[in-house]
Amino acid sequence: MTAVSNPRVQSPWARLRSGARNHRSITILLGWVLVASVLPVLVLIPPLSTFQPQSLWIDGFSNAGVFILLAMGLNVVVGLAGLLDLGYAAFFAIGSYVYAFGDSPFTNVQIPFWPMLLVGAIIAATLGLLLGAPTLRLRGDYLAIVTLGFGEIVPAVFLNASSLTKGTNGIGGIYKPELFGFKFTLENPVPYYITMVAILAVTMVLLYRLQGSRLGRAWMAVREDELAAASSGINTITTKLLAFALGASTAGLAGVFATSKLTFVGPGQFGFQVSFTVLAMVVLGGMGNIWGVATGAFVIYTIQAVVLKELNQFFQALHVPILQSIDFVQYQYLLYGIALVAMMLLRPEGLFPSSRRRQELHATSDDVADVPPPTEALDA
Repeated sequence: MTAVSNPRVQSPWARLRSGARNHRSITILLGWVLVASVLPVLVLIPPLSTFQPQSLWIDGFSNAGVFILLAMGLNVVVGLAGLLDLGYAAFFAIGSYVYAFGDSPFTNVQIPFWPMLLVGAIIAATLGLLLGAPTLRLRGDYLAIVTLGFGEIVPAVFLNASSLTKGTNGIGGIYKPELFGFKFTLENPVPYYITMVAILAVTMVLLYRLQGSRLGRAWMAVREDELAAASSGINTITTKLLAFALGASTAGLAGVFATSKLTFVGPGQFGFQVSFTVLAMVVLGGMGNIWGVATGAFVIYTIQAVVLKELNQFFQALHVPILQSIDFVQYQYLLYGIALVAMMLLRPEGLFPSSRRRQELHATSDDVADVPPPTEALDA
């Protein structure tokens, strides 16, 4: 007699994947705990240990978390809703200055760091609504130009309002976070690291919940075809405004954390290169995939902050002709451009695309490949 396999019996790996999908929030939290535990140990292994000390690695991971937050927020606007935003750094600046006004000797106001996280996110979200309101009828290139203008206006306002922002000098002496009497210091980067991991975990859980909700499906419908989405009963006005607001709130969170760590804020920190860098992180990571965007942001920041500097020292130590005289840090945006061009040609869906995005792009290419030449179509 032959044994008949039971189709309902699943392998352990299949059961694990099914459990992870059914309990996604717990899976995300456990994933961040695992990542946060492994990274500080991983940098102790050569060759990573030869690049810089562990404390500098942990401090860099906290800084990378700021760009991961920015990338996840921009992914809501660009990756999920399909709205091209080239002035995203403006909301980053708003969150930073909100914390500078709320917890610094410049204003003699001392609101603790923890409630200021929510205040910065709410104010940035409100201004995101104000930006989205006049752009509801704009699409594509026109929307990109308007958001680019907004991204240039906000730093210019902070630069010229000297009586409120100290102009080019910026606001310094901003207070560091405290928790139950324990003060955060730059000499001990671990508290900043743990705080950033907690912020990222909570933010990612909320974004995944939103992506699977009715609002998330409405974002994706607007991204694919706004006219068809409106014909299906979706309120495209509210949908796009919420995308701008939620993306801006995440940037506000990143601004509050970054300013509390630097204890300084100035208008020169929020130029167009910040928006461009975050957009490159979203595109290279994989638009629409939250984990992919976070991974892409982490990889690009690490390359920018560590690898390019080590390349300079590596080629200088080996006395490699021509290469030893090149400052790779100055050419980081050239490398971004080359990477973006290569990515659009070879893998337009990104390094870690969402399954929906991959199906859309490959289905389009397959459909085009299956279309017969004009002569064959006429013969048929």
